[in-house]
Amino acid sequence: MWSGSSPGGALWGSLWWGRRRSAVLDVGLALVSAVECALEGVRFAETASLPAPMGVVFGLLAGSVLVLRRRWPVAVVLVSIAITPAGMGFLMGIVGLYTLAASEASRRVIAALAGMSLLGTLIVTFVRTRQDVATADFDPGSWYVPVVSVVMSIGLTTPPLLLGLYVGARRRLMESLRERAISLEQELSLLADRAEQQAQWARTEERTRIAREMHDVVAHRVSLMVVHAAALQVVALKDPQKAARNAALVGDMGRQALTELREMLGVLRSGEEVVARATAEPVPLAAVGAAAAAAAEAAEAAEVVEVAEGAVAGAAVAVEGPSLADLVSLVEQSRLAGVAVEFSVQGEPRAYRPEVEQTAFRVVQEALTNVHKHAAGAKAWVRVAHREAEIAMQVENGPSRRGAADAGLPSGGNGLVGMRERVSALGGVFVSGPTDGGGFRVSAVLPMGSPVQSQPESPAV
Repeated sequence: MWSGSSPGGALWGSLWWGRRRSAVLDVGLALVSAVECALEGVRFAETASLPAPMGVVFGLLAGSVLVLRRRWPVAVVLVSIAITPAGMGFLMGIVGLYTLAASEASRRVIAALAGMSLLGTLIVTFVRTRQDVATADFDPGSWYVPVVSVVMSIGLTTPPLLLGLYVGARRRLMESLRERAISLEQELSLLADRAEQQAQWARTEERTRIAREMHDVVAHRVSLMVVHAAALQVVALKDPQKAARNAALVGDMGRQALTELREMLGVLRSGEEVVARATAEPVPLAAVGAAAAAAAEAAEAAEVVEVAEGAVAGAAVAVEGPSLADLVSLVEQSRLAGVAVEFSVQGEPRAYRPEVEQTAFRVVQEALTNVHKHAAGAKAWVRVAHREAEIAMQVENGPSRRGAADAGLPSGGNGLVGMRERVSALGGVFVSGPTDGGGFRVSAVLPMGSPVQSQPESPAV
């Protein structure tokens, strides 16, 4: 079986046949039609008092037109209609009507040419049948000629027309289904790419959130531990009692840092268990194609990440986090570390959503940590204002005092970035920068959101 992929397929594709098999079929039909028309051309030449070779040549030329049926089906049908009075071209008429009905020609053109072919066949059949009956020895009746003419004309015209319409409709349906399959494959490919991008974005956001939480949990405690350790080194010989107090404070802060670190790791481990359970559940993808499988796997990965995030968030809520009530102890720790801190509260304290209180606490905590790192010996002011629909906090420090011992704490530059991300995630405003007096100021405003049930007010300091 030959096809267009064979060595000579390019030659046939350059004409109008897509495959060599189609070309062979058309050439064979054209040869049969030419032979038929040539044989019938002899009788036509005798009837028209023409030389027999002329009738043969005319029949060969007319019958060979069938080779053009795929390229110009309308021309083939017109030629078959034109030679119908000569009593030739029956195969050409049948094949031409079938090809025309199966082609992309308009329904009006098909109906018009089919009507012309039916009418021509009816007239020629009527005339010939009447001549045969006139030369016959019997009289079949007046009904015989019309009935035979109608039956033969319908039989030669209707079946190829209906078959061509059916084949053309089926071909167009298959082409439409093929285009829809290609379009679906492209959409699934785009869906897979989009799901992969969303999964990558979710992983990046989760890594950023974990890094921010770890920084906020560990940096402040460790910074205070380093400050106290430096003070302990200085006063160890001069004031043993103060050195003992500093050592106890270092131990307490280390235990607090470890406790918060364990809580964070416990949250992450619970999230990993949820991810493991989610990935262990198989998803049936056998009935979908390769592109659909890729898209489903990418979507499943994104869903697993979302499940993990939900578990992490749920566990984080379950673990009691810092709140505004803990600001008193936070300020006291900084005072014990040698920083003079003034703490003031404006407005009526009330309870906020847990994420709002945690964010407010982390902003103040990180700002005080920066004071310990970059402004040794400076005085700091912590102000919290409870307003009608928001809570505002500000941490400001003066310039570093000359001669103050520097703790030598490293800085990764992530503190201000983490604070801005936290505040922006809740729809708040964050501003930071140096002051005219040589210090530094951190300000944040958080929307109140949905209020929760009021709790007892924390004492002002």
